[in-house]
Amino acid sequence: MRRPISLRVRLLSLTLVPLMLVAVALGAWRYTVAQSTAEEVFDRSLLATALAISRDVTVSGGDALTPATRDLLNDASGGEVFYHVTGPDGVYVTGYAYPPRPAEVREGPITLGKALYRGEEVRILQLVERSTLGNLTGDSRVTVWQRTADRHAFARAQALRSLRTMGALLAVLAVLMWFGVARGLRPLTDLEAAIALRSPDDLTPIRRPVPPEVAGIVATLNRLIGQMRDSIAAHQAFISDAAHQLRNPATATLSLAQTARDAGDPDERERRLDALVEAARRSVRLTEQLLSLERLRYATPETEIPEIDLVPTIEEVCAVEGAAALEAGLDFELSVDARALPVRMDPVHAGEAVKNLIDNARRHGGPSLKSVRVELTRKGNMALVRVVDDGLGLSPDNADKALKRFGQIGPSSGSGLGLSITEAIAKRYGGRLVIEAAKVGASISIQIPVSGTVLTS
Repeated sequence: MRRPISLRVRLLSLTLVPLMLVAVALGAWRYTVAQSTAEEVFDRSLLATALAISRDVTVSGGDALTPATRDLLNDASGGEVFYHVTGPDGVYVTGYAYPPRPAEVREGPITLGKALYRGEEVRILQLVERSTLGNLTGDSRVTVWQRTADRHAFARAQALRSLRTMGALLAVLAVLMWFGVARGLRPLTDLEAAIALRSPDDLTPIRRPVPPEVAGIVATLNRLIGQMRDSIAAHQAFISDAAHQLRNPATATLSLAQTARDAGDPDERERRLDALVEAARRSVRLTEQLLSLERLRYATPETEIPEIDLVPTIEEVCAVEGAAALEAGLDFELSVDARALPVRMDPVHAGEAVKNLIDNARRHGGPSLKSVRVELTRKGNMALVRVVDDGLGLSPDNADKALKRFGQIGPSSGSGLGLSITEAIAKRYGGRLVIEAAKVGASISIQIPVSGTVLTS
């Protein structure tokens, strides 16, 4: 697993890397500007040098340069300057022999260009002036040139000076940010320390003052803590209720087992054994229902829910439950009004839901219960499974109490879990449980969306 990057390093990277790129771009721009500036400054220096040489030659009659002009040649131009002077008749007057010639010669008093001198590229300037030397009058030509390498060195020096300045600023900024980020993140480290001091049982919200940037994280954490607290409370309540519900059938089973063992009459013993078996059956059923509730907590993710045909699934459940109802002396009927009902649903949950509705009718129908009917049909975009009986009945007004876990409308042998489990299953797959009004008995249905549809009401 890749090790996560430090928040401090990430902030520095997000800040300094763009600044370094900007610094490089500025350095390149500064070098270009320095080159342009060097060209302008050096060209003016060459012109000043040419004018000074022309003046000295005219004043001295071609004999020598003044000390001021020689100093200008040595210092003012930022690099070695070469010169060559010819008189009005084109005769050599002073300077270096064999001057370079510019690649382009234009008519005019001043000509600037580039040429090669001793294998090096030079910048060359020619100044043509009307002058008199001795008894000759005509055009004198002053040629001055300088290596372009000196100009490039000047431009590089200017760019490097700027880069060093920006580098120093970036280094100072990096140091300030390194320690500044640590100081800025101190509220997070304080929050971490405060959470670390909590006991595992402390699920109260975090109430420490935090910066606005962290408030969203703390709010989300508090919401998660609240959900955990509610989940743990619901789980503990469920365990407590389950323990209470399991205690009664367990105690009854133990009592019946003891009385059956002590019974002297064979017929009495047989009756007590039958009661013992029924108590054990109720205990098993209650345990199955409790496990069903727990399985719903860890149900299959929606992306992995299979598509099933509800018709054969319900027919299989009714074959088993119908036999038990007939054995108990009840009329049992299955009415299927659809060839196929494709739904996205776990078949185990589908069977458990219908089984709970049938079991609810048998246990809560009372002495007047004579028949149980299961209807399977399609209503719009919903697959509908309805269980109808002719027993004591269940009014929609009592739906809240009937659907509550371990809730019962009246005394019965049930656990009070069947309808709550069925409702949870229906909601898990986008459906609902409906307690319908009936003139006689009870009518309870579950509605599940047919594959490709969504419940909108």
